[in-house]
Amino acid sequence: MIAALLGGLVGVTLVTSPARADVGDVTEYPITTAADTFPAGITTGPDRALWFAESNSNKIGRMTTGGSVTDFPIPTGNSFPFDITTGPDRALWFTEGTGNKIGRITTSGNITEFPLPTANSFPTGIALGRDGALWFTEGSGNKIGRITTRGRVTEYPVPTADSFPYHIAAGQDGNLWFTEEISGKIGRIGLSGRITEFPLPSDFDFPFGITAGPGGMWFTAPGANAIGRITFAGQIREFPLPTPDGGPDGITKGPDGHLWFAEQSGRIGRATPSGKITEFPVPDGANRLPFQITVGPDHNLWFTELFGNAVGRVQALPGTGTAKPHPNRPVRHDQGRVPPLHLPFRPVAGVWTSTGSTLPKG
Repeated sequence: MIAALLGGLVGVTLVTSPARADVGDVTEYPITTAADTFPAGITTGPDRALWFAESNSNKIGRMTTGGSVTDFPIPTGNSFPFDITTGPDRALWFTEGTGNKIGRITTSGNITEFPLPTANSFPTGIALGRDGALWFTEGSGNKIGRITTRGRVTEYPVPTADSFPYHIAAGQDGNLWFTEEISGKIGRIGLSGRITEFPLPSDFDFPFGITAGPGGMWFTAPGANAIGRITFAGQIREFPLPTPDGGPDGITKGPDGHLWFAEQSGRIGRATPSGKITEFPVPDGANRLPFQITVGPDHNLWFTELFGNAVGRVQALPGTGTAKPHPNRPVRHDQGRVPPLHLPFRPVAGVWTSTGSTLPKG
């Protein structure tokens, strides 16, 4: 009954048999190892599996493209793992927000942790630089960090005070680019540690995710309800989302050359290099909170559902495979648009707040 009602609201058809996969089709895979894991950052590992941070259960999860899950406990308790990326050493590197550490996990599950010099720095985003080191943001520490594969850490203060650097990505220009959530700026740091900042049109744009794409770096700006692009010269343009209060967060370049992003209001968005945006609803998405997104080993887009305790897959290319339903979740085929939804969280002083809960901002 619930499935039928949901299908009527969003104008979709729910099927339980294999069907041709079209662009925008969504399949969800529950995380069966624990409840309320709050999956956050996600990336494709060197073993062709999806690796993700289980921020609430204090584990690193691994999921095959068939939906099989294995997870690995982090030695430091309540470390709040948040973002994760593949390093140059065929291991996965991740941030531990409250643990104040950078973690490393091999594909066999062995974890090593490296404490940060600055106390209570709350590391959030992490990315691989062209120099073979891992670069990360320190939200509360207001710094950009660099760690070698041997664990040597260097930190660089962000010029704007209390900027809360959040996500970071490597650009094709050889620099690392990062979002400054509270100050409303995009930052650029060279391999020598020199930082340049570029203000967005509004102090309340709250830039979140960032990735390399056509013409420069692309970022999400939930405060402006937009996707933005900044050229390597610092020129900025924003593209409004078609629906209000989308809450765009994680963003990545897809195999089709477009930019794909997760909307906390319950959709997956796609932007062409010219800024034309299409949105694909996620079943019950407003309650599941699509969060971070990455390109999978199967050339589809995979995203975490922060409150859905699941990882979702979005078909990126037409007719590239057969969508098979997970036994606990039907395959969904988009036929229409969802009505406007409202973001259930709002940024307040560096945290997301909602009725009865407070979570680190993301």
